Amino acid sequence: MRWSAALLLLLLLSGLPGALTAETIRLATFNTDLSRKGPGLLLRDLQRDNAQINAVIDTIRRADADILALQSIDWDYDTAALAALQLRLAEAGQHYPYRFAPKPNAGIASGQDLDGDGRLGEPEDAWGWGRFTGQSGIALLSKYPITTEQAIDLTGLLWHEVPDHRMPVTKDGLPYPDAETATMLRLSSTSHWAVPVMLPDDMPLWVMSFHAAPPVFDGPEDRNGRRNADELLIWLHLLDGALGLRPTPPFVLLGDANNDPARGEGHKDALSRLLTDPRLQATHPADENGLQHTVTWESTGPMRVDYALPSAELQVAASGIIRGKGSRHGLVWIDIRR
Repeated sequence: MRWSAALLLLLLLSGLPGALTAETIRLATFNTDLSRKGPGLLLRDLQRDNAQINAVIDTIRRADADILALQSIDWDYDTAALAALQLRLAEAGQHYPYRFAPKPNAGIASGQDLDGDGRLGEPEDAWGWGRFTGQSGIALLSKYPITTEQAIDLTGLLWHEVPDHRMPVTKDGLPYPDAETATMLRLSSTSHWAVPVMLPDDMPLWVMSFHAAPPVFDGPEDRNGRRNADELLIWLHLLDGALGLRPTPPFVLLGDANNDPARGEGHKDALSRLLTDPRLQATHPADENGLQHTVTWESTGPMRVDYALPSAELQVAASGIIRGKGSRHGLVWIDIRR
């Protein structure tokens, strides 16, 4: 990309550290629907001619993002499936030499009856819903180096440790499902982490990513709805410094919030607080037809649940949504300048 000489001169004269550049960086978030019903099945499919995977790869190819956050992609201990996806993408002309995919809560057995139904070992009893460890995890792919040793990982954060949490209670006002179990619950249903990516000007861009629990499939205690709300608000607590280390600007939040500003279930006040926080920009990408929804569910119709929210000082040059046949979700992208 060409540098804007006037902007560069102005920034150099300002004397600010780390002068910003006018280079455009494309960021994207994509719920890929690359999750299977058993361990190893995604890797198997990635090594075959699979129509759904081919369509997902084509969507990613069309986006041509520099930094790509992925949701609903099965995790494994050797990140073999993610490495196989990198190889398939490289064959399609999209080279992502760097990856980041720490172990999620999804599918990790808790040994507890987390939903209080009297049965153990169900997907609902994992720290995050899942039939096996890592089902429907999240990952980051990048064309630029990822500084993994500086990552801030909130995946293991206990729910009761979150400021002003909304943990569920029973009809008697007691901790749900019981006092002892409540102290062990983890907030993140999949993962919450922030990691710096080194851009071409050797300045770090902190990428924050997550996939929140759907605020449905529970009972009157509203366990999933409350969890979803706190999974959104955790980012504000992180930026406040209430959880220890925090990302420094510039940063971007990429992920699936499983919450729409107006439609469907979920605590709308939590999403509103996230989208209106002055440290973040609530971008409004649209597809080629001007539509801003990112997924359509039979029960709710079109919803906007996937978000790319850059920090306030970044300039958003363009944005959009790319739809394909491989996933129910559209890929959301934004072009930023620093």
